[in-house]
Amino acid sequence: MKRQLRIRLESWPTKQPFRISRHTWNEFPCLVCEVEEDGLVGRGEGMGVYYLGDTVESMAVQIESVKDDVVAGADRLQLMQLLPPGGARFALDSALWDLEAQQSGTSVWQAAGVRPDPVETVFTIGLEDEPETMGAKALAASDITLFKVKLGNDRPVERIAAIRNARPDSRLIVDVNEGWTPEELVEYVSPLQDLGVLMLEQPLPRGQDATLDNFQSSIPLCADESCQHLGELDAAVQRYQMLNIKLDKCGGLTHGLELASAARKRGLSLMVGCMGGTSLSMAPSHVLAQQCEFVDIDGPLLAREDRDGGLIYERGMVSLPRSRFWGT
Repeated sequence: MKRQLRIRLESWPTKQPFRISRHTWNEFPCLVCEVEEDGLVGRGEGMGVYYLGDTVESMAVQIESVKDDVVAGADRLQLMQLLPPGGARFALDSALWDLEAQQSGTSVWQAAGVRPDPVETVFTIGLEDEPETMGAKALAASDITLFKVKLGNDRPVERIAAIRNARPDSRLIVDVNEGWTPEELVEYVSPLQDLGVLMLEQPLPRGQDATLDNFQSSIPLCADESCQHLGELDAAVQRYQMLNIKLDKCGGLTHGLELASAARKRGLSLMVGCMGGTSLSMAPSHVLAQQCEFVDIDGPLLAREDRDGGLIYERGMVSLPRSRFWGT
C-alpha cells in the first residue's frame, strides 16, 4: 500500500494563563502528523518554537513541501536533510518513529537503547504578579517536590524565597528565559544559591551570552535558547554546564539523540524540556529523558486535558500507559 501523509491543526487550552518572562499562553496550538503504511499509522505532534517564528500554519506548509518525499518512502535520516530543525520536523520525525515501532515490533525505547522506566518531571510554576502567589502554587502542588520556576527581573529572589518558605521540602530549578542582563545575573546568582536553587537556565538572551565565557557561576548554568541544535553545541560548551534539549527546537528525537550523545562527550549534563503540548509530544521526550539529570515534560499538567490513553502522571512521576499509545 502506498504511504499516506495527513496533518491536522489542534489547540489545547491551558488550565490558566501560563506566563514566562516574555510570553503568555492561554492554549497550546499543535500540529499532528500521521503517516500511514499498510494499515499502520504513526503519529507525531509538534508545537514549534514561537520565538523562532514557528506557527502551526507555517509548520503545515513545511510538511506539505516534503509530502511527495515522505509518501515515496523517505526515512528519518533523509528527513534530517529535507527539513530544518523545528516543530514540523519534530512532528514528522515522531510519526516515522511510531510507524517504525509498529512495523518492527520493537519499541522506540528499545530501538534507542534505553529502558522505558518512569521518570520524574518538574512541575513548572509560571510567573505571577506577586511572589506570594507563586508560593501558594507550590503549596497547592502538595504531591510534587521538584519545581521549575519561571523568573524575570522583577523580584526574582523574593519569588524563590516565597516558594522556599511555602515548600521547604522542595527542590528548585530556575528558568529565566533570556530575561536578565549580565549585571543582574551577578546580582542574583549568590542569593539564589543560598535558597537552594540547583540549576539556572538561560539567564541571558540568545546571542548576548558571550560574557559567560569567563563567568564562574556558583549555580550550574543550562543552555536552552542558546543551543538549538548540534551546530550550536561548540559555543554552548564554553559557557554552560548543562544543555536543555527540546525536540520541538532541535527537530525531533533522531537529532535529539545525536545531540545528547555529542553533549555528553563534551562534558555537559543533560535536561530534556518541552514547549508544551499533549502526551503525544511528551512520549518521544520520555525516550530522551532516560539519559537526563532533569526532565521537564509537564505539558499535559498545564493543559485542561490530555489525549485519551496518554502518559501516566502521578506524584511527579511519568510512566508509559498500559495500552499502546506511541512508540510501542
